[in-house]
Amino acid sequence: MTDLAFNLSWANPTWDVFIVLFFVVGAFVYGISLGRDRLVTMLVAIYMSLAVVDHAPFLSEVSANINVEQIFVLRIGFFVGFFLFMFFLLSRSALQKTIAKADTIGDWWQIFVYSFLHVGLLISILLSFLPESRLSVFSKTTVNIFTSEMARFLWIVVPILAMIFVKGGASEKKKTEE
Repeated sequence: MTDLAFNLSWANPTWDVFIVLFFVVGAFVYGISLGRDRLVTMLVAIYMSLAVVDHAPFLSEVSANINVEQIFVLRIGFFVGFFLFMFFLLSRSALQKTIAKADTIGDWWQIFVYSFLHVGLLISILLSFLPESRLSVFSKTTVNIFTSEMARFLWIVVPILAMIFVKGGASEKKKTEE
């Protein structure tokens, strides 16, 4: 982490600066604007999209047929497109109604936890689609935090644990107080 902090230059920004900015700004603005329930729905859409992209046999065939030498571009595009499609469907489904609480968007700390994990998971997934040669533009710290084998495992598992253990919101507290 220290090499990232020492090499941070606003005059000549690197890709690491953009990752850090996206992570920080995304975690705050994104989470506050969406609320806890929609963030949970988006997390489910991310997991579904990742499963589909990781197991889509036609991606390599399509890239060979259209001469896309950089299959990672196709994978990222397909992931983002499928993610948006799934979020649109899930936000209008019974899943959203089941997750949603009657009159709350969630406690501030829940929103922060979910948005932090959501943005971290997205960065980890998108960077994991890049080939090793493209990861060389990032610092070793950034690569270790988001794309190492253990980091990818943690970015995938921790949001699931958060969905299990971070329960309720303001409306659930009101119900228990009554």
